Amino acid sequence: MRLTPVDWAIIAAYFLFNIGIGLYYKSKAGANISEFFLSGRNVPWWLAGTSMVATTFAADTPLVVTGLVARNGIAGNWLWWNMVASGMLTVFLFARLWRRSGVTTDIELAELRYSGKPAAFLRGFRSVYLGVVMNCIILGWVNLAMVKILMLVLGLGKDEALWIVIGIIALTSLISTMSGLWGVLVTDMFQFFVKMTMVIVLGIAAVHAVGGIEVMKAKLGGEGSPFLSFVPDLHSVWMPAVTFCVYIGVNWWATWYPGAEPGGGGYVAQRMFSAKDERHSLLATLWFNVAHYALRPWPWVIVGMASVILYPHLQDPETGYVRVMIDYLPASLRGLMVAAFAAAFMSTVGTQLNWGASYLVNDFYRRFLRGNESDRHYVNASQVATVLLTIISAIVTHYMDSIAGAWKLLIVTGAGTGTVLILRWYWWRINAWSEVSAMAAAFLVSVTLQTVFHLDSDNPVQFAYLILTTVAITTVVWLATTFLTAPESDATLLGFYRKVRPSPAGWAPISRLAPDVPISHDLGWNLVDWLCGCALVYGALFGIGKVILNDYATGAAFLLLSVASGAFIYWDLNRRGWSSVME
Repeated sequence: MRLTPVDWAIIAAYFLFNIGIGLYYKSKAGANISEFFLSGRNVPWWLAGTSMVATTFAADTPLVVTGLVARNGIAGNWLWWNMVASGMLTVFLFARLWRRSGVTTDIELAELRYSGKPAAFLRGFRSVYLGVVMNCIILGWVNLAMVKILMLVLGLGKDEALWIVIGIIALTSLISTMSGLWGVLVTDMFQFFVKMTMVIVLGIAAVHAVGGIEVMKAKLGGEGSPFLSFVPDLHSVWMPAVTFCVYIGVNWWATWYPGAEPGGGGYVAQRMFSAKDERHSLLATLWFNVAHYALRPWPWVIVGMASVILYPHLQDPETGYVRVMIDYLPASLRGLMVAAFAAAFMSTVGTQLNWGASYLVNDFYRRFLRGNESDRHYVNASQVATVLLTIISAIVTHYMDSIAGAWKLLIVTGAGTGTVLILRWYWWRINAWSEVSAMAAAFLVSVTLQTVFHLDSDNPVQFAYLILTTVAITTVVWLATTFLTAPESDATLLGFYRKVRPSPAGWAPISRLAPDVPISHDLGWNLVDWLCGCALVYGALFGIGKVILNDYATGAAFLLLSVASGAFIYWDLNRRGWSSVME
């Protein structure tokens, strides 16, 4: 694709604007660790929530969605649509609890909820495992997507494209180290609007390229075609009934996955910590889930559908998205589209670097190595950690071949840990050994099943049995460990209960020791709101899709369900004294 001097000027202006934001927030970020990692816990819900959306709007995501659609039709997106239930669980059952905890990172919760050497080990291990290993796998697949894009757009080889990506990462790292989370949040807001606008424009161009929506539908099989169905054919090879049931019935609550952790975690938790208060925390997470699952996917899906028609024999279907951009986007918009891809890439990288550095500095370096240094010292250490993660992620990218494969790797190695992450908030008997044993069992079982018993995660049926077996064995292991080891001390449990104020239903022995703590009886209503939240998102997701595909009656019915669910949630939160949440 040929870029004109005007295109390059637009791209340069985009990068200069981001550098300007970094310089503007430099003084704030250097004040202390709270400002660097949490923006002083003073972020409004709309900024925190949009930042979550921007972070998950990575350069890899349109490519992955295009690949899923090309291989399995619209319903191929259930690989991630199933996580709606997990996201809504975070909104209504955990967002407020996270904000009350007052921790800097989600890993720090280990030594608030637990005590002693097991808690210290859990915090230290997870800081390195998640902050370096898992974080760099995520960064690796995000980098790989950008490499693929540059290879096609600029006609480069992989190594050449990788060097350009490293340069963009270095610039992102510079902005992140200068401005901390404030800079990341504000650039995320700007980047979100740039990339959302351009993916919509590309979606419109793709529809025109194939002759309109009705022509697209006809070429993909017409009404009733499995390709156009929003729900997979349960007799299909790629999504048989057992696999679909695992996705919608097990995967969302049992599996740890970045951005959709049961109970919240990672960069989503970081945004919740940075919110002004627990009401802003809840609303930020609600806006994130609505935008992430319902508002954003369809421009990607439409381009994926068009790519099947325009490029029916691609060896790598994920590249179809970029090919549509190269061949059918108006020449006058190419510079903006490249800037949009850069925005998608930088928003994710900036967050991952800041989040990963927070683990390494707050939960490892400060906790175990240098615990009594100045704030300036820890800010400097955070900047060094950011550079270190940048280098490691570039190395990972060089050896990574499949984006979707990396997704599945994280899913299967995290299977079975979700239950502990949920119950640690709502059941006093969970202890540090529960989490340690769950993590160890999940990893060992999934690796054994794949290496010794040769279960293939790329085979849908074997993937389902891999998840079910891993979850079952891991659950038995952590439950046995929980009851064979001593509970946490009353002092530790009381400290956690007083600070976080979870539902007393699973904390009865501790609740009786703290009669002064206000008791909340809203667990039942929170679960009702959770169900309505799922209906809100799925109704909007399917309603928007049906309207785009010219099925207006069905679309209107789904959208009515979405509006009714949203109205109930608003009524319930308002009834419980949340009317000022929008202030």
